[in-house]
Amino acid sequence: MARRLGILILYFGIIPFGLSFLPLAILGIGVENIMSSSLIPLIIGGVACGILAAKKLNQPDKLKEALPLYFMPLLYTGILWVIFMIISKGFYGANLWSYFAISHIAFAPIFLIGSFMGVGSLFIWAPTAYEISFLIALMITLLLRKERLVFKRKQWIMIFAVLVIAFGTGASIQLQRSKTVLPSYGFDYGGGYSSTDLTPYSVTNPNHKLPQLKEESTFTITERNQMPILDGAEAAYPVYSAFAKETYKNIEILNAGEEIVTFTNTIYAYERLLSGEIDIYFGAEPSKSQLEMAKRAGKELVMTPIGKEAFVFFVNPDNKVHSLSVSEIQGIYSGKITNWSDLNGGNERIIAFQRPENSGSQTLLQKIMRDTPIMEPLKEEVPRGMGGIMEQVADYRNYKNAIGFSFRFFATGMNPNPDIKLIAIDGTEPNPENISSGTYPFTASLYAISIKENPKSSIVPFLEWMQGPQGQEIVEQIGYIKLPEN
Repeated sequence: MARRLGILILYFGIIPFGLSFLPLAILGIGVENIMSSSLIPLIIGGVACGILAAKKLNQPDKLKEALPLYFMPLLYTGILWVIFMIISKGFYGANLWSYFAISHIAFAPIFLIGSFMGVGSLFIWAPTAYEISFLIALMITLLLRKERLVFKRKQWIMIFAVLVIAFGTGASIQLQRSKTVLPSYGFDYGGGYSSTDLTPYSVTNPNHKLPQLKEESTFTITERNQMPILDGAEAAYPVYSAFAKETYKNIEILNAGEEIVTFTNTIYAYERLLSGEIDIYFGAEPSKSQLEMAKRAGKELVMTPIGKEAFVFFVNPDNKVHSLSVSEIQGIYSGKITNWSDLNGGNERIIAFQRPENSGSQTLLQKIMRDTPIMEPLKEEVPRGMGGIMEQVADYRNYKNAIGFSFRFFATGMNPNPDIKLIAIDGTEPNPENISSGTYPFTASLYAISIKENPKSSIVPFLEWMQGPQGQEIVEQIGYIKLPEN
């Protein structure tokens, strides 16, 4: 027993532990090669150890005793892997994979590197690469020596069945996950909150491209302590930044200008409104959970419409589909319609992107879906620096079979993309005329939302100015649709 344990510790403990340090010495070749730099030393080492182990099995009794033993590590890895895959649903960023790492402590250095660099698949590739290489080299060497392998047929069948079930089940979970989890490129702007460079719309940028009024503003705020702190959705940033530019005196030279006109995106901006960190939030209507948050906080919201906008769906220009009905949109995002051929398009699987919960556009999708449940969104694994990977809702990718949604101004004006095509709804295009008249079915309001009990006396007249002629002039110049005249 002690001899068998010693064999396992040597070949599947001490040696792979030493090999696992080799990638540290060659990390300079780049993160993109971390997989190969980790696996190549293990494969070479596994082959060498397999050949060495075969040479020591030079007697029938040794072969009979050791051969079943050498299959145990791979069986152990396969069974544990599928258990962890089932529990984590294939997400290598889950904390429970630390227990898998403990169960394969010999590969700890590689697991550590993989976690830091967001390559979670090394949890399975590292041990299996070594163990399979070891077994292949061992078996080939024995067969070349024309050794009679001591396993009975039932033993071979059992080993093969366990390996197929374990690795097959784990691979199927990984395959299914690959359909709903995409590679990540993350957000590069706004401290990671924004997918678009907002600098051209900043009040502190001397080369900004914000619109200007034809005449002096009829409403101004001169005292800094009376300037409402603004925040909101990414698509609304140019609007409220332009409002501040026209009404906040000397905002562009205030050292704290960026602390008054802020951006943290829909979800965080709404939370900041309820906590009192900001005075006015700009964006679409709140979601049900956000309204519940306000109710729990004892805050009464004042929702001031300042413009109209279209909620649009878009696809790749090569997509043959030009118009969808409301029921077809509901079918796509409930998961009932999965192929473009069902909509007179090509025979390709529909990749339907969503937005994070409580974002303005996701809230409007939920409104369109009514009581129809929305399918789970596509996700992506995102490296989070020292310590692993996290999972988040995937941002839109313009694949030829993809569909996404946003606000018209963001998709065509603020963040123009010539490689997308806006979809008509029930045959109605999302153009300014149809938005203004309300003919386009997915017309939404852009709101300035404040808290009723806010003590700043400048807030009410500021909101009134936004709805007045000058505020509406800015709204229209930015690219939104102004409010209908009474």
